[in-house]
Amino acid sequence: MATSLAVIILLGLISNAVFTKLKLPGLLGMLILGIIIGPYGLNLLTQDVMDVSADFRKIALIIILLRAGLGINKEDLNRVGKTAIKMSCIPGLIEGLLIAFAATKFLGFSFIQGGILGFIIAAVSPAVIVPQMLNFIENRVGTNKGIPTLILAGASIDDVFAITIFSTFLGLYSGSEVNIGIKVLGIPISIVLGIALGGIIGFIMIWIFKRYDIRDTKKVLLILGSAILLTELEELFKNKVEVAALLGVMTIGFIIMEKNYKLGKRLAIKLNKIWIFAEILLFVLVGAQVNISVALNAGLMGIIVILIGILGRSIGVIISVLGTELNWKERFFCVISYIPKATVQAAMGAIPMSLGVQSGEVILAIAVLSILLTAPIGAIAISLSSKRLLVAQ
Repeated sequence: MATSLAVIILLGLISNAVFTKLKLPGLLGMLILGIIIGPYGLNLLTQDVMDVSADFRKIALIIILLRAGLGINKEDLNRVGKTAIKMSCIPGLIEGLLIAFAATKFLGFSFIQGGILGFIIAAVSPAVIVPQMLNFIENRVGTNKGIPTLILAGASIDDVFAITIFSTFLGLYSGSEVNIGIKVLGIPISIVLGIALGGIIGFIMIWIFKRYDIRDTKKVLLILGSAILLTELEELFKNKVEVAALLGVMTIGFIIMEKNYKLGKRLAIKLNKIWIFAEILLFVLVGAQVNISVALNAGLMGIIVILIGILGRSIGVIISVLGTELNWKERFFCVISYIPKATVQAAMGAIPMSLGVQSGEVILAIAVLSILLTAPIGAIAISLSSKRLLVAQ
């Protein structure tokens, strides 16, 4: 494992530097590197690294979400709150349902099979989106109207909707009794639970830090350990109630920043240092999950279905931002920011096949293809379009 980690770190740093030099997002270089050195490429990573890949990726995502919470401004959040809620559900619902219908026409799926595919694809990737939005907040790009905060908040809840509806379609396919009304009602409950648990942890951390003299480095470790346990609670109660753990993780950072601004700033600097390492692990290991040969099996029909989904998501984003103070350039940027897929598709793409869903192989192929198409294109488009579409303060 040690040798594989050394390869990931050294080559990750080089690929990041090369792509940054080329004026492209460094994360794109690390994603491509992961594809090349992963088990479906040159196979330079040992199996024990791949076995713990999901845990490494989760920890890295937690680090950047904590940092995102520390970077969210209360005034911006109040300003974009209602729009963020719309952004968290409308685009994903339209995309998932459009893909479901498209799959019946182009792939010969039943509507339930199409729904399974649609709501795997419908989840955006916080792993790709959050680091870039956080960078915009730090450089005050688009912050005059709270656009990075809007996208951060919306993207962190988007996955809750997609995964919940995916599990509903999976239940319908397996013939188990699924109460769709209860499932839909569970979504706001999961959001409230996530925020509440994150808030409780945040207040506990503030109380501990006031009561005891602890070095900032140890404070970061306490917060990180608590955030990891919060995501484990999500797994523990998965079959009973969904918990929006990622939203809870961001809430921890937000509470700390609100209650102790100076401490929050210091902790953010510490997390930024950890993120240098975590970022490499996250994007290289996400890339390593991608099997290009499987993606190629999706063919032209797979590409058409994905593009139809992106069209639906784009329409959903436009609907969500109607009536806001955003101009059309800024609205178009929101559309672009909601393109990337990666983490959910890599994690869930193979589930239908493993459960014996008919056409499970096709579903996996299209899930992988969606990562290959949207993660690099979305990452580049977000980076380049921000210079033309957003106002820098």
